[in-house]
Amino acid sequence: MLQQTQTERVIPYWIRWMEKWPSAAALSAAPLEEVLKEWIGLGYNRRGKYLKECAGIIERDFEGKVPCAPEALASLPGIGPYTAGAIACFAYNYPSVFIETNIRSVMLHFFFSGQDGISDREIMPLIEETLDRNDSRKWYWALMDYGAALKKQKSNPSRRSAHYTKQSSFTGSFRQIRGSLIRALVAGNPASAEELRMRLDVAAGEEDFYRALEALKKESFVVEEDGKYRISG
Repeated sequence: MLQQTQTERVIPYWIRWMEKWPSAAALSAAPLEEVLKEWIGLGYNRRGKYLKECAGIIERDFEGKVPCAPEALASLPGIGPYTAGAIACFAYNYPSVFIETNIRSVMLHFFFSGQDGISDREIMPLIEETLDRNDSRKWYWALMDYGAALKKQKSNPSRRSAHYTKQSSFTGSFRQIRGSLIRALVAGNPASAEELRMRLDVAAGEEDFYRALEALKKESFVVEEDGKYRISG
C-alpha cells in the first residue's frame, strides 16, 4: 500500500483492510472483486491482486504467518528485493540490505557529492557496511527520514542516480484506462464490452479500450462469459 503512496493516504485503507481481513486465511478466501473494491484509490490494482495471492501462499506454505527471511518473501507474487528487505526489516528487525529513494538520496549526498549517473550497484556495499545490525529497523527509519528531509532542503539527490526517471503523467495514460475498467466492473454488474466502455469515467479510444480489456483478461483480473465481462474469482 505504501509503494509510491503517501502514508497519510494509506492509513484509512490499512485500517479498513485489517478490519475486514485480519489474517492471511481471511484475505485468501475473499472474492477478488471485493479485494479490488477496497483497493480503489491506491493505484496499481495488480498490487491488491498480488496481496490476495500472497495470502493464499502464506496460509498454505507458511502456516498463516508472513515469513521473516527476505529470500522467502521474495518468492511471493509481486514482491521484489526492496519490498522483501523492507518487510523483513520493519516487521522482524532483520538486518536486510535494501534501497529505496530516500536511502539512495542519503548515500548520494554523503558519498557521491557532485557525481552523476551513480548506480545502485555502487551504493549497496555502502548500505551494507553502515547498517546497524543490532537495530536495523531504527537505522532505516533514520535514513528514510533524513533522505526525505534532504529533498526539502536542496535539489533532490536522487536525480543524480543512474536509475532516476521522471514519472509520466497518469492522466490520459493506458494505466488510467485499466484502472477505470476495474472501477467500472467492481461498481456494477457484468457487462458487455460496449456497456463497459460507456461506464468508464475517463475518455478512451476504441483501440486503447480493447487493448486494456484484453490485458486485464490475460492477467486474470477479468473473465468473459457469454459476451459479458466480470472480475474473475
